[in-house]
Amino acid sequence: MNTAKTFSTVIGHISFWVFNYWIVALTNDYNWAGFTSKSGSLFYAYAYGLFFNATVFYSQVFLLFPIFYLKKKKTQFYGYSVLVLFICTFIETHIDSMLYDTYEVAINERENSSLFNLLFHIIYAISGFFYMIRYDYKKKEKIRQQLLQENNKVELKYLKTQLNPHFLFNGINSIYHLIGKNDDLAKDTLLQFSQLLRYQLYESTNSIVLEKELAHTLHYIKIEETRKGSDIQLKYDVQFDSLTAKIAPLLLIPFVENAFKHCSNHDDSNKNIIDIKIEEMDSVLVLHVYNSFDNELYDKKVGGIGLQNVKRRLSLLYPNKHRLEIINKKSSFTINLLIDLQD
Repeated sequence: MNTAKTFSTVIGHISFWVFNYWIVALTNDYNWAGFTSKSGSLFYAYAYGLFFNATVFYSQVFLLFPIFYLKKKKTQFYGYSVLVLFICTFIETHIDSMLYDTYEVAINERENSSLFNLLFHIIYAISGFFYMIRYDYKKKEKIRQQLLQENNKVELKYLKTQLNPHFLFNGINSIYHLIGKNDDLAKDTLLQFSQLLRYQLYESTNSIVLEKELAHTLHYIKIEETRKGSDIQLKYDVQFDSLTAKIAPLLLIPFVENAFKHCSNHDDSNKNIIDIKIEEMDSVLVLHVYNSFDNELYDKKVGGIGLQNVKRRLSLLYPNKHRLEIINKKSSFTINLLIDLQD
C-alpha cells in the first residue's frame, strides 16, 4: 500500500470514530445504559466505550484475522475472538460500575450494562472480520489482475516470436515469382508483407485500436490470397463502425491462419473453400471463419496449439464477455466468435 493510500485510510478511520463520538455524545440527549448527556456522564462513558469497541475491531484487523484466520487456524481464531470479547466487556463493565457510583446512577438503570457492552463488542468484532474479508478479497483480486497483465505480456511476447517460418518462406517465394510477371502485384504483396511484420513485431501492444487489428488481419488474408491463387475459393468481408474500440492484439489471426493452414487441397479448387467474415457494431465484434478440409484429415487434430493458446487468452482477457463456438465436421471446420469490446 502506498503512502498516500495509507494516509487516506488512516484519516478515514479516525474520521469515523470522531464522527461516531460526536453524533452520540455531543449532539443528542441520549440515555446510554444510564449515562446521559445532561449529567455529563455520557461524555466519559462513550469515550472509553468507543475505545473498547475500537480495540475489538482492530484486534480482528491487525491480530486475529491475519495471524489465525488467514493461516487456517480457525479454532484459535474463534477462541481468541471470544476471549477478546469477554475481556473487553468485563473491563468496560467494571469501569461503568465506577462511573455509575460517581454519578449516582439508579440501580435499575445499571442492570443491562454488561449485556449492552457485549452486544456492541460483538457488532464491532463482526464488522472488523468482514472489513478484513473485503480487504483480503480486494488484495487477492489486485494480485490476480497483476498476474493476468504479466501473463498477457508474456503471451504477447511469445506470439510476436511465433512468426511461422513456413509462412515467411512461402510469402517471400510468392513475391519472388511475381517479380517480372506482375510487378504491381509483387509491390502490393511486398507492402502487405512489410506492414504485417511491422505490426506483429513493433506496433502490437497490450491493447490496440480495433481498426489496426483488422487491418493486420486483412494484410494476412491478402498475402495468403496471393499465395494460394486459384487453388482455393476465398471470400472475405471485414466491416466495423467504431474508430475507438480496442482489442487485445493478435487475437484474430490464429483463427484465420488455422483456416488457411487446414483448408482442403482437392484437385477441384471449387471444393477448397474459405469464408471469413468479421463485423463490429456497437463495440461488439463477431468473427465467422469457415474452411473445408479433406475427409481423411478428420481424425487428426485441426487447430492444435494455436487455437488452444487463443482460447486461453480469451478466457483471461474477456471473461464473461466472449462466446466461442467451434464446429468440427467431417469435411468442414467453423469458428464463430463474439467479443464484447465495451470497457
